[in-house]
Amino acid sequence: MKIGIAGVGGIGSNVALNLVRSGVTQLKLVDFDRVEPGNLNRQFYFADQIGLFKVEALKINLHRINPKVHLEAQVQRIDAQNCAELFLDCDLIVEGFDRQVDKKMLIETFADKKPVVSACGIAGSDLATIGSRRIGNSYIAGDFTTDCHQAPLFSHKVTTVANYMSEFILCQPGVLHDFCP
Repeated sequence: MKIGIAGVGGIGSNVALNLVRSGVTQLKLVDFDRVEPGNLNRQFYFADQIGLFKVEALKINLHRINPKVHLEAQVQRIDAQNCAELFLDCDLIVEGFDRQVDKKMLIETFADKKPVVSACGIAGSDLATIGSRRIGNSYIAGDFTTDCHQAPLFSHKVTTVANYMSEFILCQPGVLHDFCP
């Protein structure tokens, strides 16, 4: 199974980390952004990677975990015109966008076509309200209320939401083994 990751910031980079460490061998990473100092508190990047394109830095980091993993990295902004084509060869898509409008566009593009795993409410520090929902072929994890414009982003919450998302992905038939309940 090939998994596409749309946006490789806090959610996307940590989901990718979890998937590769769990044995997933095919990922497509798509993002246009570069690593910035402010990303290092919650994203799977390092200080010496500041200025690199996130997809290229993530590819390096993931290959350090498993040199045999097949990673396709594309430096590209995802929009309504190219979204479907970019992830045509993927079986499942991880949404890792910051903006609600982009999240909505991705989910609507793949409604009833491919599963989308998304995040909603990753800001702040409270973990007690994190949960998940399934809507159609989409799975959404987070607290569903705390937006990054309302509160700061902390590693422990971002990675917890990424872990919820990773669990859902790993339990899908054909990803690894059918070991989940």
